[in-house]
Amino acid sequence: MTRDLPAWRSLLYVPASAEKFVAKAHERGADAVILDLEDGVAPDAKDAARAGLAASVASVRRNGADVVVRINRPLRLAARDIGAAVAAGADGLVCTKMMGADHVRLLSEMTAESEAEAGRATGAVRFIVLIEDAAALAHAQAIASADPRVVALGVGGEDLATDLGAEPTPDALDLPKRMGLVAARAAGVLPLGFIGTVAGLKDLDGYRAMLRRSRAIGFACASCVHPSQVPIINEEYVARPEEVDRAKRLVAAFEAALAEGKGAVAFEGDMIDKPIVDRARRLIARAG
Repeated sequence: MTRDLPAWRSLLYVPASAEKFVAKAHERGADAVILDLEDGVAPDAKDAARAGLAASVASVRRNGADVVVRINRPLRLAARDIGAAVAAGADGLVCTKMMGADHVRLLSEMTAESEAEAGRATGAVRFIVLIEDAAALAHAQAIASADPRVVALGVGGEDLATDLGAEPTPDALDLPKRMGLVAARAAGVLPLGFIGTVAGLKDLDGYRAMLRRSRAIGFACASCVHPSQVPIINEEYVARPEEVDRAKRLVAAFEAALAEGKGAVAFEGDMIDKPIVDRARRLIARAG
Protein backbone atom coordinates (compact mmCIF):
# COMPACT_ATOMS: atom_id res chain seq x y z
CA MET A 1 0.00 0.00 0.00
CA THR A 2 1.40 3.42 -0.98
CA ARG A 3 0.15 6.56 0.77
CA ASP A 4 1.09 10.22 0.67
CA LEU A 5 2.90 10.34 4.00
CA PRO A 6 3.91 13.51 5.84
CA ALA A 7 7.62 14.23 6.28
CA TRP A 8 7.37 14.42 10.07
CA ARG A 9 10.26 14.02 12.45
CA SER A 10 9.02 15.73 15.62
CA LEU A 11 5.50 16.15 16.93
CA LEU A 12 5.16 18.37 20.02
CA TYR A 13 2.24 17.88 22.42
CA VAL A 14 0.68 21.08 23.73
CA PRO A 15 -2.38 21.10 26.03
CA ALA A 16 -5.08 22.88 24.09
CA SER A 17 -6.25 24.53 27.32
CA ALA A 18 -2.83 26.06 28.15
CA GLU A 19 -2.86 29.43 26.42
CA LYS A 20 0.73 30.33 27.30
CA PHE A 21 2.03 27.07 25.74
CA VAL A 22 -0.18 27.42 22.67
CA ALA A 23 1.07 30.97 22.15
CA LYS A 24 4.70 29.82 21.89
CA ALA A 25 4.21 26.46 20.16
CA HIS A 26 4.92 27.85 16.69
CA GLU A 27 8.41 28.91 17.84
CA ARG A 28 9.56 25.43 18.90
CA GLY A 29 10.60 24.05 15.51
CA ALA A 30 8.38 20.95 15.57
CA ASP A 31 7.21 19.53 12.25
CA ALA A 32 3.75 19.09 13.77
CA VAL A 33 2.06 20.42 16.87
CA ILE A 34 -0.44 18.17 18.64
CA LEU A 35 -3.12 20.20 20.37
CA ASP A 36 -4.17 17.86 23.15
CA LEU A 37 -7.81 17.55 24.19
CA GLU A 38 -7.25 14.26 26.03
CA ASP A 39 -4.94 13.61 28.99
CA GLY A 40 -3.38 17.07 28.91
CA VAL A 41 -6.71 18.78 29.60
CA ALA A 42 -8.70 18.53 32.84
CA PRO A 43 -12.28 17.23 32.42
CA ASP A 44 -13.81 20.57 33.38
CA ALA A 45 -11.60 22.43 30.87
CA LYS A 46 -12.34 20.31 27.79
CA ASP A 47 -15.31 22.34 26.58
CA ALA A 48 -13.33 25.59 26.67
CA ALA A 49 -10.32 23.97 24.99
CA ARG A 50 -12.54 22.59 22.24
CA ALA A 51 -14.23 25.96 21.75
CA GLY A 52 -10.85 27.65 21.41
CA LEU A 53 -9.48 25.28 18.77
CA ALA A 54 -9.98 27.62 15.82
CA ALA A 55 -7.75 30.27 17.39
CA SER A 56 -5.27 27.66 18.65
CA VAL A 57 -4.91 25.99 15.25
CA ALA A 58 -4.26 29.32 13.56
CA SER A 59 -1.71 30.26 16.20
CA VAL A 60 0.42 27.13 16.21
CA ARG A 61 0.67 26.80 12.42
CA ARG A 62 2.14 30.29 11.92
CA ASN A 63 5.60 28.96 11.08
CA GLY A 64 4.36 26.17 8.83
CA ALA A 65 3.90 23.28 11.25
CA ASP A 66 1.13 20.80 10.63
CA VAL A 67 -1.57 20.88 13.30
CA VAL A 68 -2.99 17.70 14.77
CA VAL A 69 -5.59 17.37 17.53
CA ARG A 70 -5.53 14.50 20.02
CA ILE A 71 -9.10 13.46 20.67
CA ASN A 72 -10.70 11.63 23.56
CA ARG A 73 -11.71 7.97 23.43
CA PRO A 74 -15.30 8.03 24.78
CA LEU A 75 -17.40 8.22 21.63
CA ARG A 76 -19.53 11.19 22.66
CA LEU A 77 -16.42 13.21 23.48
CA ALA A 78 -14.68 11.97 20.33
CA ALA A 79 -17.58 13.18 18.18
CA ARG A 80 -17.38 16.67 19.70
CA ASP A 81 -13.60 16.74 19.38
CA ILE A 82 -13.69 15.65 15.73
CA GLY A 83 -16.31 18.21 14.77
CA ALA A 84 -14.41 21.04 16.46
CA ALA A 85 -11.01 19.99 15.10
CA VAL A 86 -12.22 19.66 11.51
CA ALA A 87 -14.09 22.97 11.64
CA ALA A 88 -10.98 24.63 13.08
CA GLY A 89 -8.92 23.51 10.09
CA ALA A 90 -6.76 20.85 11.77
CA ASP A 91 -4.64 18.75 9.43
CA GLY A 92 -5.08 15.57 11.40
CA LEU A 93 -6.32 13.75 14.47
CA VAL A 94 -4.51 11.61 17.01
CA CYS A 95 -7.00 8.79 17.59
CA THR A 96 -6.45 7.29 21.02
CA LYS A 97 -6.98 3.81 22.46
CA MET A 98 -7.92 2.21 19.15
CA MET A 99 -9.79 -1.10 19.45
CA GLY A 100 -9.59 -2.43 15.90
CA ALA A 101 -10.10 -1.70 12.22
CA ASP A 102 -13.84 -1.05 12.62
CA HIS A 103 -13.05 1.59 15.24
CA VAL A 104 -10.79 3.39 12.75
CA ARG A 105 -13.45 3.24 10.06
CA LEU A 106 -16.12 4.57 12.43
CA LEU A 107 -13.98 7.59 13.31
CA SER A 108 -13.23 8.09 9.61
CA GLU A 109 -16.94 8.16 8.81
CA MET A 110 -17.53 10.71 11.55
CA THR A 111 -14.65 12.78 10.24
CA ALA A 112 -16.04 12.68 6.70
CA GLU A 113 -19.36 14.01 7.97
CA SER A 114 -17.56 16.83 9.76
CA GLU A 115 -15.52 17.61 6.63
CA ALA A 116 -18.72 17.92 4.62
CA GLU A 117 -20.25 20.23 7.22
CA ALA A 118 -17.12 22.40 7.24
CA GLY A 119 -16.87 22.51 3.45
CA ARG A 120 -13.56 20.65 3.44
CA ALA A 121 -12.53 17.95 0.97
CA THR A 122 -13.21 14.37 2.03
CA GLY A 123 -9.99 12.86 3.30
CA ALA A 124 -8.33 16.19 4.08
CA VAL A 125 -7.90 15.19 7.73
CA ARG A 126 -5.37 12.45 8.39
CA PHE A 127 -5.10 10.05 11.32
CA ILE A 128 -2.37 9.06 13.72
CA VAL A 129 -3.66 5.93 15.44
CA LEU A 130 -2.48 4.92 18.91
CA ILE A 131 -2.54 1.38 20.27
CA GLU A 132 -2.68 1.46 24.06
CA ASP A 133 -3.77 -1.98 25.27
CA ALA A 134 -2.84 -5.61 24.73
CA ALA A 135 -6.05 -6.53 22.90
CA ALA A 136 -5.51 -3.87 20.23
CA LEU A 137 -1.84 -4.76 19.83
CA ALA A 138 -2.88 -8.10 18.35
CA HIS A 139 -4.68 -6.17 15.57
CA ALA A 140 -2.00 -3.55 14.94
CA GLN A 141 -1.59 -4.14 11.21
CA ALA A 142 -5.34 -4.25 10.62
CA ILE A 143 -5.66 -0.94 12.48
CA ALA A 144 -2.86 0.63 10.45
CA SER A 145 -4.38 -0.61 7.18
CA ALA A 146 -8.01 0.12 8.00
CA ASP A 147 -8.44 3.46 6.24
CA PRO A 148 -6.53 5.72 3.84
CA ARG A 149 -6.61 8.51 6.41
CA VAL A 150 -4.10 6.64 8.59
CA VAL A 151 -0.57 7.95 8.05
CA ALA A 152 1.12 6.93 11.30
CA LEU A 153 0.80 4.37 14.07
CA GLY A 154 2.24 4.47 17.57
CA VAL A 155 2.16 2.26 20.64
CA GLY A 156 1.40 4.19 23.82
CA GLY A 157 3.90 3.02 26.40
CA GLU A 158 2.33 4.26 29.64
CA ASP A 159 -1.20 2.99 28.98
CA LEU A 160 0.03 -0.29 27.53
CA ALA A 161 2.32 -0.92 30.50
CA THR A 162 -0.62 -0.34 32.83
CA ASP A 163 -2.74 -2.80 30.86
CA LEU A 164 0.07 -5.36 30.96
CA GLY A 165 0.61 -4.93 34.70
CA ALA A 166 4.19 -3.87 33.92
CA GLU A 167 6.46 -0.92 34.54
CA PRO A 168 7.07 1.22 31.43
CA THR A 169 10.68 0.11 31.15
CA PRO A 170 12.62 -0.55 27.93
CA ASP A 171 12.48 -4.29 28.63
CA ALA A 172 8.70 -4.31 29.06
CA LEU A 173 8.03 -2.15 26.00
CA ASP A 174 10.64 -3.51 23.60
CA LEU A 175 8.47 -6.21 22.01
CA PRO A 176 5.21 -4.20 21.84
CA LYS A 177 6.99 -1.21 20.30
CA ARG A 178 8.67 -3.43 17.71
CA MET A 179 5.32 -5.04 16.92
CA GLY A 180 3.86 -1.59 16.27
CA LEU A 181 6.82 -0.68 14.07
CA VAL A 182 6.46 -3.83 11.96
CA ALA A 183 2.69 -3.32 11.65
CA ALA A 184 3.17 0.28 10.52
CA ARG A 185 5.79 -0.61 7.94
CA ALA A 186 3.69 -3.51 6.64
CA ALA A 187 0.75 -1.13 6.20
CA GLY A 188 2.87 1.53 4.52
CA VAL A 189 2.47 4.15 7.27
CA LEU A 190 4.94 5.93 9.55
CA PRO A 191 6.07 4.13 12.73
CA LEU A 192 5.73 6.76 15.45
CA GLY A 193 7.75 6.51 18.64
CA PHE A 194 10.90 5.01 20.06
CA ILE A 195 12.03 2.02 22.10
CA GLY A 196 12.89 3.12 25.60
CA THR A 197 11.59 5.45 28.24
CA VAL A 198 11.44 9.23 28.11
CA ALA A 199 14.68 10.26 29.77
CA GLY A 200 14.59 13.04 32.32
CA LEU A 201 14.94 16.50 30.85
CA LYS A 202 18.36 16.80 32.49
CA ASP A 203 19.59 13.72 30.60
CA LEU A 204 19.29 14.95 27.05
CA ASP A 205 22.36 12.94 26.04
CA GLY A 206 20.57 9.77 27.13
CA TYR A 207 17.47 10.90 25.27
CA ARG A 208 19.53 11.44 22.12
CA ALA A 209 21.12 7.99 22.39
CA MET A 210 17.69 6.38 22.78
CA LEU A 211 16.38 8.19 19.69
CA ARG A 212 19.42 7.27 17.62
CA ARG A 213 18.97 3.61 18.48
CA SER A 214 15.25 3.80 17.71
CA ARG A 215 15.81 5.39 14.32
CA ALA A 216 18.32 2.67 13.47
CA ILE A 217 15.64 0.10 14.32
CA GLY A 218 13.20 1.76 11.90
CA PHE A 219 11.13 4.43 13.65
CA ALA A 220 10.37 7.43 11.45
CA CYS A 221 9.09 10.12 13.83
CA ALA A 222 8.48 10.74 17.51
CA SER A 223 6.26 12.83 19.73
CA CYS A 224 7.46 14.75 22.77
CA VAL A 225 6.06 16.84 25.58
CA HIS A 226 8.85 19.38 26.15
CA PRO A 227 10.27 21.91 23.69
CA SER A 228 13.87 20.98 24.63
CA GLN A 229 13.31 17.57 23.04
CA VAL A 230 12.22 18.93 19.64
CA PRO A 231 15.63 19.82 18.19
CA ILE A 232 17.08 16.49 19.32
CA ILE A 233 14.33 14.57 17.53
CA ASN A 234 14.80 16.72 14.44
CA GLU A 235 18.52 15.96 14.41
CA GLU A 236 18.23 12.24 15.09
CA TYR A 237 15.16 11.33 13.02
CA VAL A 238 16.63 12.53 9.76
CA ALA A 239 19.48 11.23 7.65
CA ARG A 240 22.78 12.92 8.44
CA PRO A 241 24.62 14.56 5.50
CA GLU A 242 27.34 11.90 5.49
CA GLU A 243 24.67 9.18 5.29
CA VAL A 244 23.02 10.87 2.33
CA ASP A 245 26.34 11.33 0.54
CA ARG A 246 27.22 7.66 1.01
CA ALA A 247 23.77 6.57 -0.16
CA LYS A 248 24.15 8.61 -3.35
CA ARG A 249 27.56 7.07 -4.04
CA LEU A 250 26.13 3.62 -3.38
CA VAL A 251 23.24 4.10 -5.81
CA ALA A 252 25.58 5.43 -8.49
CA ALA A 253 27.91 2.45 -8.08
CA PHE A 254 25.04 0.00 -8.34
CA GLU A 255 23.61 1.65 -11.44
CA ALA A 256 27.04 1.49 -13.07
CA ALA A 257 27.20 -2.22 -12.20
CA LEU A 258 23.76 -2.82 -13.69
CA ALA A 259 24.92 -1.18 -16.91
CA GLU A 260 27.65 -3.82 -17.02
CA GLY A 261 25.16 -6.61 -16.47
CA LYS A 262 26.00 -7.17 -12.79
CA GLY A 263 23.38 -7.63 -10.05
CA ALA A 264 25.76 -7.13 -7.13
CA VAL A 265 28.91 -5.10 -6.72
CA ALA A 266 31.60 -4.34 -4.17
CA PHE A 267 31.19 -0.86 -2.68
CA GLU A 268 33.53 0.67 -0.11
CA GLY A 269 34.33 -2.68 1.45
CA ASP A 270 30.79 -4.12 1.31
CA MET A 271 28.84 -6.17 -1.19
CA ILE A 272 25.64 -4.42 -2.23
CA ASP A 273 22.58 -5.63 -4.11
CA LYS A 274 19.04 -4.46 -4.79
CA PRO A 275 17.58 -4.48 -1.22
CA ILE A 276 20.49 -2.38 0.04
CA VAL A 277 20.12 0.00 -2.89
CA ASP A 278 16.38 0.30 -2.31
CA ARG A 279 17.07 1.27 1.31
CA ALA A 280 19.60 3.88 0.14
CA ARG A 281 17.09 5.34 -2.30
CA ARG A 282 14.47 5.64 0.45
CA LEU A 283 17.00 7.43 2.65
CA ILE A 284 17.80 9.89 -0.15
CA ALA A 285 14.10 10.50 -0.84
CA ARG A 286 13.32 11.14 2.83
CA ALA A 287 16.28 13.50 3.18
CA GLY A 288 15.09 15.41 0.12
